[in-house]
Formats: sequence, structure tokens, C-alpha cells
Amino acid sequence: MNDRQYDPYAPQVQLVGYDEYGRPVYQQVQPQQQTYDPYAQPQEPQQPQQPQQQQGYGYDAPYVPQQSTYDPYAQQQPQQPQQFPQQDYGYDHGAAQQPAVQAPSVPEPAVAPEASPVVPHQRRDEHGESGERDYRTEQFSFIEEPDEDSEDVIDWLKFSESRSERREEAKRRGRNRVVALVVALALVAVGGVGYLWYAGKLPFLSSSSDTKKGATATGPQKRDVIEIDLHNTKAGGTSTALLVNNATTQQGTTVLLPNSLSVPNDDGSRTTLGKSVGADGSQGTRDSLSSLLGAKITGTWRLDTPYLENLVDLVGNIDISTDAEVPAAKQGGDPVVKKGDDQTLSGPMAVAYATYKGPGEAETKQLQRFGAVMYGVLRKISDDPKAATVTIQTLAQILDPSLPDSDLGASLAKLAEHAKTGAYKTALLPVQPDGTLSQQASDSVVKDVLGGRIGGGADKGTSVQVGVKNASGNAKATESARVALVNGGYAFIDAGNSAAEATSQVLYADPAQKAKAVEVAKTLGLPDSAVTQGKAAANADVSVVIGKDYKVAQ
Repeated sequence: MNDRQYDPYAPQVQLVGYDEYGRPVYQQVQPQQQTYDPYAQPQEPQQPQQPQQQQGYGYDAPYVPQQSTYDPYAQQQPQQPQQFPQQDYGYDHGAAQQPAVQAPSVPEPAVAPEASPVVPHQRRDEHGESGERDYRTEQFSFIEEPDEDSEDVIDWLKFSESRSERREEAKRRGRNRVVALVVALALVAVGGVGYLWYAGKLPFLSSSSDTKKGATATGPQKRDVIEIDLHNTKAGGTSTALLVNNATTQQGTTVLLPNSLSVPNDDGSRTTLGKSVGADGSQGTRDSLSSLLGAKITGTWRLDTPYLENLVDLVGNIDISTDAEVPAAKQGGDPVVKKGDDQTLSGPMAVAYATYKGPGEAETKQLQRFGAVMYGVLRKISDDPKAATVTIQTLAQILDPSLPDSDLGASLAKLAEHAKTGAYKTALLPVQPDGTLSQQASDSVVKDVLGGRIGGGADKGTSVQVGVKNASGNAKATESARVALVNGGYAFIDAGNSAAEATSQVLYADPAQKAKAVEVAKTLGLPDSAVTQGKAAANADVSVVIGKDYKVAQ
């Protein structure tokens, strides 16, 4: 256990106990002078004096390795031990560096003559002559020194830990708030862009209003046009409109056609739209409008007032703004329809408002109310073609062969989609008092909405469009010019009457049309001097003003 060399001259010491730090305390042993007799009989050892009890060390006196009857655990009285300098007796240097401790002296026990001296390098234990001592746990005492600053240190550590945790928690909550804010802003941005795209308000997309206008002016467009005729079965009369679905610009329009509009008959004569609907039927009226407006009308939907009433009830009433109060049928009763914004109309109320024309009002007022009702219906009808078709089939009305229920349902579904997104408008076709169309009508409605040309015909053939205005004062002059032009292969357009003029004129706006204008003059029997460049009618290639010098054919 200890490899140090034995020093025979070193003073002999005896372990007498341990100090309060657990370090061993030794006492010098006075050797006894005796003569060793190897053949002598062993004698009984003398009874050593009982050591007095040690105080303040927490352990009893250790076992003394000499062969004696000394009781190491007996109670002894403390005495002042003799101090010795700390020397290197085979123990750890670290223990030698500890401060010196005053250990109490213990009276020397009697030693048997035959006992061998005890040195630090030879320790005896209970089970052998020498070797390491078998120390037991109860022989040691560990004393905790009270530390006045320990509780303060613990409190400071707890405070520092809790402060760090609060700081980390605050940082974590701050990061969560930033992430939530970024996500919210991203959702708002995506929703805003989606709404603008859905509403067609993004400037860089073709669905915007500016792009739509550019497409109207520059490129061909795909349109679906159907005619709707409302027949008032109680009071009589009709109201006509065109439902236009522009698939290119994603725009829907209701074009209101006044009954005073002059439309051509099959024989080239003129009649009003109201008379044509009642006399010629759906096919004749549709062909006349196609020829006049230069737009292809795919079908006709005849809608009698009872069916309109059922249609409004099927879609669950309509909400529109009314510009007039519809009085009750009986005197003094509550009005059927009140005037104001966001009025909810049932089926009977919608029919009453669509057919109402106040005293002294123009025909166009009633026509505009019909257009408002149709807009309300389109906003409530389903934009699914199958569901819209079921709604039409539920009406159980007999439809025109040109427009079966599946085609009508698909067309109404497309129009309903535009109406629900706000891409829908209602336009009135301007008509002059004589029933003819003005330049404004040609530019704003016929060309932009319908994509046609007045008098151009649905197929827009190669025939020259000739507009004839009678300024001769002779009513027969118009019919005579019509016959001559039709027989000559020209398309006749009745431009109405004007104040009397002395000479006839053949006008052309485009210099490319000069040769055609000369041929028209020859066909009507007019001299070449009558041909001049000027402002021709917007709906005709060549315009003719018949003066008093025109000779009516007999």
C-alpha cells in the first residue's frame, strides 16, 4: 500500500484518533528497554489504562495494534496531546498540505514485552498481523460547514434561470407574432389579387376593362346573341331585347330594342319591330333584325308574362332598384311595387313592374324596366348550365325550335355568370323618330356590342349597302328607288325622309367607294355629276339623297 522505505530511526508513533476533518492523529510511543528471550514463555499482557473519551470529534478512539487488552472504544477523558510536525509517512501529500489540527493527547497504553514496534508502514488490523486497516463507515464523520451565502447563491441562480426563461419565452412569442403577421399579410395579398383577377380589374390581364375595350376595337370577337320577346297576355303589346354574351371579353349585355325601330320585310318594305313581332312571328323578326343590325341571332325566346311570373318565383324573387311606383289595380289600394333601391319583387310584382308605363311616359321607360327585371333574374338564376336548364324545363313552356331548352339554359348560365360578377350592362338602342338608327346607335351599340353593321346583313356579303333618304316630297320616290336598287343587286337601306331638296346626290365617304357610287347613280338614272365625296350614312357604303329631279318609274 505504501512503497516508501522503512526508517528504523524514525520515532515510533501510535494512532490515537481522528480530528474533526477525518485526518488521523498520532502519538509518539516510548519504547521499553527489555531483553528479548526467544525461549521465554509468553506472558500475559498488562491491562492498559483506559483512555478518556474524546470530545468534539464524532468518533471513538481507533484500534491500537499492539497485543494488549486495550479497548479502543472505551470512554476516555480528553487530554492535551503532544504535537508533532507533519512528516511524510507514506500518506498523500495533499493531506499533508491541510492546516495542522490540535489533537488531544491520549495516555500511553501498556505494551507487552513481546510486541513489535508499530510504524506507519506496518499497520495491523483485526484479521492479520499487518496490512491495511479495515476502516468502517461509522468510524468517519463528515461535518457540513454552514455557508451564509449558500441561500443567496441559490436565490440568484433561480432568479437568473427564471429571467433567462422569460427572455427566451418573450423571444419565442415575438417570433410567433412575426410569423402570424407574415402569414396574414400573405393571405390578404393573395385574396386581394384573387378578387381583382375575379373582378377583371388587373391591368395586365386580358380580362380587365381596358383590355376588353382594346379587343372590341381591334380584333374579332365571339358572341352569342338570342332574341327575347315579352308578350303581355293581359294588356297586350310586346317588348323585345337582345341578350348578348361576349365570350371574348367575358361581358354580358342586354340590348333593348324599341318597338318603333324600322326593320325590313322580306320584300324590302319597311315595318316597325312591334308589328313584325306580332305579324311575322319569331322567324321573320329574327331575320329582319339580323339583316338590319348585321349580327347573327341564334334563336328566339318567347316569354309570356305568366311564364315570367313563374320564372321569378322559381329563382326565389329578385332584388332590383325601381324608378317608379306601380299603383294597385283598385283605387286607394297599396301600391304593387314601391319606388326605391333594393326592392324585393315576387313573380306578380316583377311582371307588374316590367310592363308598367306611366301616364305620359315614353315607350323606352317601360322597356328599361323590363331590362331591369331581366337583370335581376339573371343574377338569381344558376350559372351552372345543367341547373339553369332544369329551371327552364320546370317552366313547362313550349319553346321555339331555334332555341331548345338545353341551348337556352346554357346561354342563360353564361349570362348569369357575368351578371353575378358585375360584368353585365344594359344598353338602349337609340332610334330616331322615324324609326331609323342614328350614327350614335351605329357606333355605341351595333358596332361595339353586337359587332355588326347597320344594313350589313347577318352574313355580310359582297353587295353594296345603299342608304336612301327621300327629299323629293314624293312618297313614291322611295319605293321606286328601292325596286331599282334591289333589281341591280344592291342592298337597300331606308334612311327615312328629310326636307325637300332640288337636286339628288350620291355620296361616298371612302374614296375606294367612288366607283360603286357611280354605278349606283347610273342604276337610279342620275348623272355622274351627282356623285360627290361627302359624309355618307354610317350604316351604308353609299348614301343617296333623292331630290325633286329624280324621276319616279311608272
